[in-house]
Parts: sequence; structure tokens; C-alpha cells
Amino acid sequence: MKRIIIIAFFLAFASWVTAEQVVVQTKGITMVLEVENGKQPQYVYFGSRLNDNDLQHLQTPVNGRMDAYPAYGLNAPSEAAIAMRHADGNLSTALVVTGIERLKNDGNQITVIHMKDVVYPVIIDLKYMEYKDAEMILMWAEITNNEKGTVTLTQFASGFLPIRRGDVWVSHLYGSWGNECRVVEELLEPGVKILKNKDGTRNSHTDHGEVMFSLDGKARENTGDVIGAAICYSGNYQLKIDTDDTEYHYFFAGINPDNSEYHLKRGETFKTPPLALTFSSEGLSGASRNFHKWGRKYMLMHGNKERKILLNSWEGVYFDINQKGMDEMMADIASMGGELFVMDDGWFGNKYQRKTDNSSLGDWGVDRQKLPDGIEGLLRDAKKHGIKFGIWIEPEMTNSVSELFEKHPDWIVKAPNREAVKGRGGTQLVLDLANPKVQDFVFSVVDNLMRNYPEIDYIKWDANMPIINHGSQYLNMADQSHLYIEYHRGLEKVCKRVREKYPDLTIQACASGGGRANWGILPYFDEFWVSDNTDALQRIYMQWGTSYFFPAIAMASHISAAPNHTVYRTTSLKMRIDVAMSGRLGMEIQPKNMTEEEKELCRKAIAEYKRIRQVVQFGDIYRLLSPYDHKGLASLMYVSEQKNRAVFYWWKTEQMQNEHLPRVKMAGLDAQKMYRVHELNRIDRKPLSFEGKSYSGAYLMNRGLEMPYTHDVDWNQKTNWSSRVLELEAE
Repeated sequence: MKRIIIIAFFLAFASWVTAEQVVVQTKGITMVLEVENGKQPQYVYFGSRLNDNDLQHLQTPVNGRMDAYPAYGLNAPSEAAIAMRHADGNLSTALVVTGIERLKNDGNQITVIHMKDVVYPVIIDLKYMEYKDAEMILMWAEITNNEKGTVTLTQFASGFLPIRRGDVWVSHLYGSWGNECRVVEELLEPGVKILKNKDGTRNSHTDHGEVMFSLDGKARENTGDVIGAAICYSGNYQLKIDTDDTEYHYFFAGINPDNSEYHLKRGETFKTPPLALTFSSEGLSGASRNFHKWGRKYMLMHGNKERKILLNSWEGVYFDINQKGMDEMMADIASMGGELFVMDDGWFGNKYQRKTDNSSLGDWGVDRQKLPDGIEGLLRDAKKHGIKFGIWIEPEMTNSVSELFEKHPDWIVKAPNREAVKGRGGTQLVLDLANPKVQDFVFSVVDNLMRNYPEIDYIKWDANMPIINHGSQYLNMADQSHLYIEYHRGLEKVCKRVREKYPDLTIQACASGGGRANWGILPYFDEFWVSDNTDALQRIYMQWGTSYFFPAIAMASHISAAPNHTVYRTTSLKMRIDVAMSGRLGMEIQPKNMTEEEKELCRKAIAEYKRIRQVVQFGDIYRLLSPYDHKGLASLMYVSEQKNRAVFYWWKTEQMQNEHLPRVKMAGLDAQKMYRVHELNRIDRKPLSFEGKSYSGAYLMNRGLEMPYTHDVDWNQKTNWSSRVLELEAE
């Protein structure tokens, strides 16, 4: 008995002496965990960077559950990050630390906390990556089953973070087709808040997998403490905030576990997608700047390369593709200074011609009736006009009216023993990317195009249908719950193959508009289509929300026709240009329907966008006045890293008689520098009163410039829309 007591004391002492304060930090952010062998690691702190003295005297949180990765079973009433059914049926898991390891990844440090169940041979490694030159920390879990049989994972969060209660607000993004990425701000109250997606193929039409937590009251753009979080995943996700009777909100993020239990075989490791976390004491815009810089440097494909100005054919001609028409559109965009023409849907199909959206997906042969000279002729014409050429595909989908479906009906997603549920056009079906043969086919769509036509510069990759009926004809019946996860594993495999072979190709992620705006897909894509709705007014709201997490270089924003094809609103061409110039500028219009005056205005805008492209696409964003504040205005600006150049945007969102609008103060400038002001896209008969004048950064940030509420134009040019874009250059 005495020997047992001595051994127990030694083990307790050994466990105590291994206690360690684990610090994960960037230049501006610190995360602290208390890690002790034989116990669960404990969260202690996440926020602005701490010095050595503060770390030494850091207070331990009280009246909260601080387990770094809470497991289900021994405190069942509490929400858990991980839950599983062990091979013998036991539903409880108890995790303890077995060691700490530090690794390097491209110069960035990864801290690994090794854990295991105290009874079962299940190993969980919590991994935290800190960036040496970006204000971002990634966390994820790797779960390994060393039991004799299969372990069933029923919950598998990527990360968990306790957030101290107080006056905490959450800002998140919601929407629908044609109304993506709208902002909502809510005070966190007791109860459970869940943001989720169950689309199956796209994940950002409804809720978004990104949130901002404002820790000291309702969100402000450029002041206040903010935590930003984003799940880096292209599939179904769940963000959950649980607020109970303790002092903390509990934030969980990861793959949506709904109908996705995962059967982890012996020796297999399940890796969750990363959760990206940032912190800023400079408000929402500060957190956004952190996401943008990190995204451009580490996540977005070609994030350091300027994007071309393009014309997309979709709203111009829809399915009415023909050789002569494409040549004419190329000539038009080239004459206006554009650099790229993209031919959208309607160019393919042999047995079944693609005239509408109800046939031919999967049959990626050129329709020679529409294009007798083929893609070769289109590339020839693009070269003749001195521009690049791009093309639309939808490789993950097929139609029941297609040669592909006739040959491979077993390739589609379909519930067992049931008829397939069809989507767009009454015939669209989703190909099952869990199937390696389907993965090979989807890769071949891109590969065949690029091998046959290596001069193709740009691909618009669309995905227009969710997984409506749950079922895989490839997966065995016992693993049908793996479909959602295996689909996106398959998609990632295809994307990796594409990028390994075609690293220089520009690819846009389109998914019925903005359905794939997420940091899981963007490592393989250069940009995304924000929305099929190109209306300038609604785009202000959508692009505002999009900018919370994604940089302007990734946001495709196009000048389109009036009345708008989605909401039928007629906005001025000036307004449409000024809004489109706040993202990656392009056009979505039939130029031959434009007047020469309109073409000249676009020509001027394209030339001026080329002047400011570096600032917009690589600059720091400062959102100044939100359209969601309903003050009749929206305003933001981009500032170069050196603070020697800036672009300021001012859009009126409504027009009233005897209105009184706030003067907008600028931000992000060097107070000591003098900035010369020049208006872009000017349509007024006379220059603005401050045109060509210089002002100190302090003056512009403390006072701002008075903007005329309307444009000084001839009577027949007056509209109820007003907007301004100012270029600022330091002297």
C-alpha cells in the first residue's frame, strides 16, 4: 500500500512539473494555453500581444470551462468539440495531454499538443500555427484511431474558443442567390446561436463560415477590440456559440456534423479543416485588414498578381454564343482598354446542343454550329485584338439530357433506391466526387481544354446545384454518411491536380453567383463571383459584407446594363462604374448596345482603374460609413502600405429633397503627409472645389471633404444617383 502511495505521489509530482505555459503568437496577437501532462489543456488568453511581464503574471480565467478541446461524455450537459462512439459502443471520451511538440512550416511555427483518451487508444493532436508575417493563428485537430475496431465520430470541431462575456456583439453574413453576403449584427444573448450550411456543394449563399466578435459593444469600423474567425472549408460547416450561466460565450467551429458521422477505421487519421483566428484593436476594418493581408500572401491563388480587366459575355448574350458575336465583343472590350474576354455558358454540346440550361452539361465538345472555327478561332481573334481569352465550364455537374449521363448514370449523386432529384432547368444533376472516376473526369475537363488550347488564360468554374438528395452510388451503404465530406475531399484532390499541372492559369470560383466565397476553396482559385446580381446599389451592400473577410483582388465586380437584369433598377453608368471599381473591375454587358458616349466613359474608367489597381487590389481597407447604418451614404477607402497613395469611394444610397448627409472622415493616412486630390470618372461640367489641391492626412482624417450631393451635368443627364471616387497621392 505504501509503495502505491509513493508511486501515485511521484506521478502527481511528475505531472505538476511538466505544466507549461504554451504561447502561440504573431507580431500582434497572443494565444496562451496552460498545458499539463495528464490533464486537459486549458485556454488562458487570446487577444493583443503580451510582453514577458504580462505573460508571467497573467490571470487564470474563472467561472468558465476552459478545456482547449472539450470532449463529450463526462460532462454531458456541456457542449463539446469532439464526440465519438468507441468501437465497443462507449459514448464517453476523456482526453489528457501526453506531450508538446513544435514544428516549422515554411518558416511559420506549429505548436502541437498531443492528447489521448485515458482508456481507449484514440489520439488527438491539437495544432496551432502562428504566422511570422501575418496576424493570423490557425488551429485544427487530427484524430487517430488505434482501437481494434472502427470509431464513429459524431462531432469533430476544428477549434473552440471561450470568449469572456460582457457587451459582446457578433457580426455575420447571410443572404441568398442575388443577395449574397449581407451583414447582420447581434448582441450575444444567453442560449445557442448556430450559423450553418447544408448545401453540399457550395457554402456561402445563405450563412457564411466567418464571424466577427466585437468585444466592447456594438461593432465599430476602426476602433474597438474584435476577434475575427473563419472556417477554411469548402463544404458544409457549423459555427456554434453557446452562452450559458457561466462567465463565457463558447465558440465552436468546424464541419457540420448533421448526417455526416464519420467511421474512422483502425489506423486512420481524420484531419479537420483549419479555423483561422485574428484579433484587432482597430475595429472591424482592422480585423478585415488582417484577413486580407494573410489571404493575399498565404491563401489566395496568385494573391500577389494584378488581376486583368475583363468582359464576360453572360449578361450580354446569355446562351446566344456565335463566332461573329464573340469576335465583336472582343473588339469592343479591347477598344475600351480591357485585357481579357471570357466566353460564358452556351459554347458546347454535340448530340445535345446547349441552347438553354436544361441540357449538355458534361458534354464538353465545341458546338461547331455556333462556333465553326472552334476555340482555335476564338484564340485567333483574341490575339488579333491584343487581349487574352477565357472560357466558362461547370465540370462538377451534368444534365439528364446529356451524353455523359447516358454513358454514366452511376456517376451522379442519388439516394439509394430512389429517383434522382433534379435541379436547374429540370434536368441538372451533381456528379459524385467521392468517386475517383468522377474526379478523373472533372480534372479531364480542365486538362483537355488546356492541352488542346494552351493559350486559354482564364477559366470561370461554375457550380449551380446543391446536393438535394443524399446518396452516393460509389460509397458503400454503411458509409453513406461520408458523402458531404468525401465530396469536398474529392473536389480538393481535383483542384490540387489542376494547380500542379496548370499553376499559372487564372480560375474564378462561380457558384450560382457567390456560393463559393470561402477560404477553403480560394487556395486553388484566384477570385470569386460575388453575385449574379450586378445592380450597383445592391452590390454596395453585398461587397461591403464580402470585404469583411475577402480582399478586393478576389471580388469580381462588373459594370452591367440598365435596367439591371436581376432587379430591373436603372442606375447611372457613373454609379455602376464607381461601385465596380471598388473590386476587381470587369464588364458584364453587350457593348454594341452602348452609346459612344457610354463607351468613352468606360474607356476612361478602365484607364483610370489601371492607375489605381495596385492600391485597390493590394491596399489596406478602411470602411468609413456603412450602408447598413442607413444614413443615405456608404464610404470606404484603400490605402497603400507606404501610405503614399489612397483611393476614396463615396456612394449615395438614396436621394431625398432637403437631405442632410454626414461629412465622411477619412482613415489610414499619414497625418504628416500632404495628399493631392484628383477625382476619377468625372462627369461634372466643372471640377470639384478641391480638385488638384493638397491637404494634410491629419486634415482629411479629422475633418474630411465636403461632397456635392448631386452631379453638375446637363438636364438630360441628371439621375437620382450620385457617387465619387477620389485618388489621393502624397506629395
